[in-house]
Amino acid sequence: MLRVDRRDLSRGPVRTDGELEPDHPALKDLGLDLVGPVRVKGQLQATGDGEYLWRGSLQGMFRSACRRCLTEVITELDVDVPAAVFCSDPDAADDPESYPLAERAGAVDVADVVREELALASTQANLALCREDCAGLCPRCGADLNAGPCRCHAPAEPV
Repeated sequence: MLRVDRRDLSRGPVRTDGELEPDHPALKDLGLDLVGPVRVKGQLQATGDGEYLWRGSLQGMFRSACRRCLTEVITELDVDVPAAVFCSDPDAADDPESYPLAERAGAVDVADVVREELALASTQANLALCREDCAGLCPRCGADLNAGPCRCHAPAEPV
């Protein structure tokens, strides 16, 4: 349950545990090749009039390419979200540290936080290595140097 009725929050903190499948609308166009669902665990609580705090974590796995040899790599995603603030104060709408919440919104949906945190984590996909000592590809012939030396010759030295 990632969408919490504001009336439930008036009675105290609410657990926000759930899963988002790779085809969930909140994950659309992120460019992550998710391997299975993203597991979300957290707690949402009221912190003031029209202000709510969510703390949680995200776990999942995504597929990317090794940045050196382009081999497929499965990367584990484990993100802690120490604090995300939802606020219905119109003066806080431009605050990059908070998520705007319509004053008359009946619920708080943490899916926007999940989307943003996954977008930030997607930069890890571009840094993935299949292994620390990956030799990469030959810049001349494109052979995978992890399989051994390539057959191309180094360019002749200029005379």
